[in-house]
Amino acid sequence: MHFGFALPGRGPLATPEALTKLAEKADALRYSSIFVTDHVVIPTSNTSVYPYATSGRFAGDWTNGYLEPLAMMGVLVGLTSRVKIGTSVLVVPYRNPVVTAKILATLDVMSGGRIILGAGVGWMKEEFEALQAPSFTDRGKVTDEYLRLMRDLWTKEPVEFTGAHYRLPSVSALPKPRQKGGIPIWIGGPIGMRPPAMLLPDEYGQMVKVIHGWAGKAGRDPKAITLSLRVPLELAPKRGKAAVSDQPGFRGTAQDVIRHIKSYQALGVSHFVFDLAAPDLKGQLVMMERFAQEVRPKVLRTPR
Repeated sequence: MHFGFALPGRGPLATPEALTKLAEKADALRYSSIFVTDHVVIPTSNTSVYPYATSGRFAGDWTNGYLEPLAMMGVLVGLTSRVKIGTSVLVVPYRNPVVTAKILATLDVMSGGRIILGAGVGWMKEEFEALQAPSFTDRGKVTDEYLRLMRDLWTKEPVEFTGAHYRLPSVSALPKPRQKGGIPIWIGGPIGMRPPAMLLPDEYGQMVKVIHGWAGKAGRDPKAITLSLRVPLELAPKRGKAAVSDQPGFRGTAQDVIRHIKSYQALGVSHFVFDLAAPDLKGQLVMMERFAQEVRPKVLRTPR
């Protein structure tokens, strides 16, 4: 069982000082992972449907800006020594796949094999247009092809690739990632499915059946696929009554959170990624410590 955190990529906590303290704390407390998110530019107006809110609109101030995830991962590699570093998620069609594969391979070498590629197709049509990325309509097919190309770049030498959206003559692509078989690729929730933070256990269980069915058709062992869940985390104060909230996430006392974890653990989830609900740096650091002391020891099947 693994636990990690999504670091703030925008807003008041997306500063060198705050991110350094959060990353170092996660490493020191022996968490499994830290993740960064992705936007390159934010069009000043858009009509795209935001898939992670029932309203279809993003509830936030886009002028907060976003740190670039691949550059941020390079910084995090230098700040940490054991925690895995991933993207949740990298919008694959935004970037040249050969350059992206090279950057990720370099990060994996320099980190000693600690990189995870969380991959997604993106949702904001206007951002695709601003970046002159491949067609928004074709983003699913483009992502599939780019990921195949990236996997080839990580595992074959020399590499040659011919696809509908990218052609690569025979080239040498060294060094390869440190991890055997290349960097693990985690796919963000498929289009048409509600975001993981909103999936109840029964709904998540149905999604697992779909994923395992796809794995079987592809000739893969379903049990070899990592199932993860990214969800907000808010631990109630040790003293006093826990506040009642209708917001999605693992919220409440330590016992409430343990119960939530076990319900998804029973479905096969092995890696939880939390968005810390505390609005300030001190609150987030305290919550990381409390989870490590009050929750994690009671849900790990084997000592870490």
